[in-house]
Amino acid sequence: MSDAPQRNLRLLEDPEFKDLARRKNRFSLQLTGITLAIYYGFILLIAFKRDLFAAKIAGNISFGIALGIGVIIACWILTGVYVRWANQKYDAMVARLQEKATHEP
Repeated sequence: MSDAPQRNLRLLEDPEFKDLARRKNRFSLQLTGITLAIYYGFILLIAFKRDLFAAKIAGNISFGIALGIGVIIACWILTGVYVRWANQKYDAMVARLQEKATHEP
């Protein structure tokens, strides 16, 4: 019989694994909160400041169109922030844990 379940349990109890999970969850929740604030802020502005969205800022481009494009760009930027964090920090922590797990008896 394999001792893989026992190794998995040891990995789940490893303080380094718990730290990895905590960091990922905290960072993901922060970015999710920022994204939700942007989206709901946009919707609330539409609901309560409708006249603001009709204001022209350049030619036929209204403030609402510019703000909508800004929401999309902000979400792309937040996605890039997460990808960069994952590539630089998260992947290194996962690789360390994988190395540790393969060398344990």
